[in-house]
Amino acid sequence: MAQWLRNLFFVFILHLECRGEERVNQPERHQTLEGISVTLKCTYSSASTAPDLFWYIQRANDVPKYILRMDKFGTGEIATEFQQRFRSNFSSDSVPLTIQDVRVSDSAVYYCALRPTVRKLKLNHIQKHRSRNIL
Repeated sequence: MAQWLRNLFFVFILHLECRGEERVNQPERHQTLEGISVTLKCTYSSASTAPDLFWYIQRANDVPKYILRMDKFGTGEIATEFQQRFRSNFSSDSVPLTIQDVRVSDSAVYYCALRPTVRKLKLNHIQKHRSRNIL
């Protein structure tokens, strides 16, 4: 095969492997008072036409816990322990998490992610996402 043709072939293969970058951004830290509502912002960019966004909570000296999953149609699921006071809305570039009637027990680090990022692995290892909001 001619050298130029081989180079063209490799460039074509590399192009097939390129994917759009996915990002989440949690731009603010929050401190609030008990009894009010707070909204934690999470903006995202994704090459996917139908991304799912996940929220997690990590309390002091505990492992991260799943809060909810939301898709672009506004459907999803909320873990049972968070159904009463936690809500989220999906827009074209953000999925904010609203916590109603904030309590001291809500003090934690909150993570948003475009993929399920907290999983129990063998031997109870935990995988965590890096972006965070502190309440």
